[in-house]
Amino acid sequence: MLSNSDYHKSIEFLKQCSSPEGFLASAQNVSNYQRVWARDGVICGLAALASGDEQLIETFRKTLKILANNQHQNGTIPSNVSVNQEEIGVSYGGLAGRVDAVTWFVIGVCQYAYYKKDITFVAKYHKEIKKCLKLLDAWEFNNRHLMYVPLSGNWADEYITDGYVLYDQLLRIWALKSYNHFANDNSISKKIEAIMSQVVINFTPNSIGEKYHERAYNETTIQNFMPCSFSPAGYKSQFDAFANSLAVILNVGSDEFQNAIINYSETIKNTTQLKLVPAFWPPIQNTDEDWNLLKNNCKYEFRNYPNEFHNGGSWPMVNGFYGLALLKLGKNEEAHQILESINKANAIEDYGFYENFNTQTAQPNGVKFCAWSGAAAILLHQSSTTNFKFLV
Repeated sequence: MLSNSDYHKSIEFLKQCSSPEGFLASAQNVSNYQRVWARDGVICGLAALASGDEQLIETFRKTLKILANNQHQNGTIPSNVSVNQEEIGVSYGGLAGRVDAVTWFVIGVCQYAYYKKDITFVAKYHKEIKKCLKLLDAWEFNNRHLMYVPLSGNWADEYITDGYVLYDQLLRIWALKSYNHFANDNSISKKIEAIMSQVVINFTPNSIGEKYHERAYNETTIQNFMPCSFSPAGYKSQFDAFANSLAVILNVGSDEFQNAIINYSETIKNTTQLKLVPAFWPPIQNTDEDWNLLKNNCKYEFRNYPNEFHNGGSWPMVNGFYGLALLKLGKNEEAHQILESINKANAIEDYGFYENFNTQTAQPNGVKFCAWSGAAAILLHQSSTTNFKFLV
């Protein structure tokens, strides 16, 4: 049974994470989480739309406004914005810029306009969106349709993915599809098809077409999911639950392959105490080749111990999108089970809404009162019970 009490707890919690400037990453004043973040704010905004709560939807509008107002002249959207009475502090990334801030912003504006049935909202931010799309084109570097993303360049900012990162290609597809719902531009339609084709050619097994890195592709075993990234140095073959969920949601790859992704995810999920899908799998161990890359990629303290944080930790937010992927394929019972697991995790320590959990021990780690942990429960609950649908 879906719990309405858990749902209402999530709604009230998201209101606690609301500020006059937009959604804060956490209700707890810790580190740099008391800021309006692009990716966190838009994911919370999607939950606001799913909820139909006008107070939360208004906070989403404010989130988009402050991001747009602080867009860099080159088109970059802030990773986060801090606001106090004295000044506005804008960050475009820490050790590297954040590619996904740009795509999440475009998605957010278009999803808001779609929900409100208000094309003028897209028109209002037309200049900002055009800058974003031009910047995404520039980030291809070789003009071959896939963006090249730096290490630390997205939400998994302390993980090992770099180069042609699957997650970022899929977010770009979603952003372009969302915008083209309003623009109806044939050149954008062709661009979407080109990016999707390159994702299938380079990230799925036995694909037909010229590969970016033929030798590396042939040396990599791709079977039941798309690998997380590749670069001139080769493929990183870990399973990225967020990215593979987006692939299903966006209908990228064959029906058979999408079902293979879900079957693989369910197999992993069923071996864990939390009954949640880890963000990346398997965990990188200190004896693995990528350990040195992982251990050095942190600005403050090291958090990517095996089974924690990005390195095999379990995130309610990621599982919210995994639940949407299950619903997309009509696997409603499995989606209900994921929602129950998310609600159970969010309720730990009197509804601590923790950022992530140790997949092996089920112990919470990361930041407490994390906004998008609550957003995940709202997204999946409403998509399950009200047939709420995003623009995809």
